[in-house]
Amino acid sequence: MKRFIQSIIRFLFVTAVLMFGGILPSFAADLQMFSNSRLINDPANDGDSFLVEANGKSFHVRLYFVDCPETLFASKSDAQRVREQTRYFGLSDAARTIHFGNEAKTFVDHVLAKPFTVHTALASALGRSSKGRVYGFITTADGNDLATLLVKNGLARTYGMGRETPDGIARNEMIERLRDFEISAMLKRVGIWSESDPDRIAELRAKQRSEEGELKELQSQVKKTQSPQGLLDLNTASKKELQSIKGIGPVLAERIIAGRPYRTVDNLLKVKGIGPKKLENIRPYFVVGKE
Repeated sequence: MKRFIQSIIRFLFVTAVLMFGGILPSFAADLQMFSNSRLINDPANDGDSFLVEANGKSFHVRLYFVDCPETLFASKSDAQRVREQTRYFGLSDAARTIHFGNEAKTFVDHVLAKPFTVHTALASALGRSSKGRVYGFITTADGNDLATLLVKNGLARTYGMGRETPDGIARNEMIERLRDFEISAMLKRVGIWSESDPDRIAELRAKQRSEEGELKELQSQVKKTQSPQGLLDLNTASKKELQSIKGIGPVLAERIIAGRPYRTVDNLLKVKGIGPKKLENIRPYFVVGKE
């Protein structure tokens, strides 16, 4: 029976991989390894995201843990990202940010000129590539982690999605290591940090945080107005009213009712099926009491 279940699991996995594009990877925990991969020249390539070829198939890899400057202004969202990156690195203007984005791309083109290894769980990553992107790790022909090289050379910041590395380094530990490398690159004034304005960087980052805070507050206000019944009292709302909130089905509504009384909306965390992320999504719709 055990072998039968294992066979079924493997069959489902291979089916999913074939749907992805016919690439049959080797196993490494829940990461799959693609050795002898090659970089493909593509207009969407930049420092942290690029098209690769493995086993005769191509897919777009977005590096875990790091963010390189953008290489162009293709949309309003790109412009916003460039502004954020300019402020983070303390640069004088957006043109220099684009310049260093192209520097990062050139660096990657050079480092990945020889065949390399990709580790990916095929987790979807958003981006401007029309073919879609998957998060991944890149190990160069010399055995180095590409994300780490980018940070060490001052061409990327520690930012974005992360997970346990192929060699077993925990996500939080990897973040701390990359932050240390980032500080080192900053002190050495290499790469982007060579043009950072130390007198303005704190001011620029504070401005970015302020704008992000204002945006979150506006989003919270919009969510409240979108609630069909307005704010619901967590201790008195009916099952039907609870289900009117996106993300709350009949089972979760019953669990919420069973968990009464609540002293604060944060008490919803004790309800099975509600974690921090879901709580943040449904919080704007609730109040405890009528105050």
